[in-house]
Amino acid sequence: MADLPAPMGESPAFLAHLDHLSRVAPLDRPVLIIGERGTGKELSAARVHFLSKRWAAPIVKFNCAALPESLLEAELFGVEPGAFTGAAKRRLGRFELADGGTLFLDEVGNAGLPVQEKILRVIEYGEFERLGGSETLTVSVRVVAATNLDLPAAAAAGRFREDLLDRLAFDVMTLPPLRARSGDVALLSDHFGRAMAKDIGWPAFPGFSKSVQTALEAYAWPGNVRELKNVVERAVAFWGNPSSPIDAVTFDPFASPYRPARVAGPAQSPRDEPVAAPTQPLPADFKSAVAAFETELLTRALTEARHNQRVAAKRLGLGYHQFRNTLRKHGLLPSRAG
Repeated sequence: MADLPAPMGESPAFLAHLDHLSRVAPLDRPVLIIGERGTGKELSAARVHFLSKRWAAPIVKFNCAALPESLLEAELFGVEPGAFTGAAKRRLGRFELADGGTLFLDEVGNAGLPVQEKILRVIEYGEFERLGGSETLTVSVRVVAATNLDLPAAAAAGRFREDLLDRLAFDVMTLPPLRARSGDVALLSDHFGRAMAKDIGWPAFPGFSKSVQTALEAYAWPGNVRELKNVVERAVAFWGNPSSPIDAVTFDPFASPYRPARVAGPAQSPRDEPVAAPTQPLPADFKSAVAAFETELLTRALTEARHNQRVAAKRLGLGYHQFRNTLRKHGLLPSRAG
């Protein structure tokens, strides 16, 4: 457990999640972890394992979206020699490798129905056969699965087995998004900032200016903690003066006047179509969401204009005084500005 990062957060939502996790971890039953991208589903799965009676046994991690359906079964359940062209020797699957411990199935909603049926059988009876084999093998594995899809909706649409959902849903942990973790942005930003400053050889971490702190708190964080880490590390790495607080931050690294036009992606198969509604749900507080969006645009414009307010105002199609009034409205007007 020494390699597992300590949980970091003080918000009521995050502390409630940790309490929920500590209560379900000792129970030797399947767990389903739901959460948006970047909320820490894999870390939560590892914590479930290390707080369980299986902590000394292996925890094996597997992303069900990483391979095509044709290879998924072989990776999970193993292969016997001659099972298919190129299968010259026996290969153990992830269930065998996790025997006695925990198997973390990330993006479980991407597994096809035939594979789901075999996963269900292992959970129910601890039994399976390797691909190309007839011998029934027995394992003791705790399955912890994760997804950002609406699995009940997928089951209702016939894309996910209802009986497997019933087994996985012994307990469902829904991770809070970063925007619901009041106060944790500042705590995490300071942690990531200090680590990055150390990595690039700064004598100390100078912290963030008030305007950047405000912008970080106001941003909606669709990528959650993973996105926050990238934003903070980028801000530290590109700040040229380690003796003064960091006063520039870029939320969207793709933002550029030369950005290529967006083109339509390839057609998706029904299996690949997202079942969930939009990746970022509608905000509960409309005014706060609008304020966060305006703050992001203002901050990006200032960063790209190297804090020349006239240039930044022009980029946003605003007059100079209108731009300054908007900065003042969101607490982004530097105190040294005249």
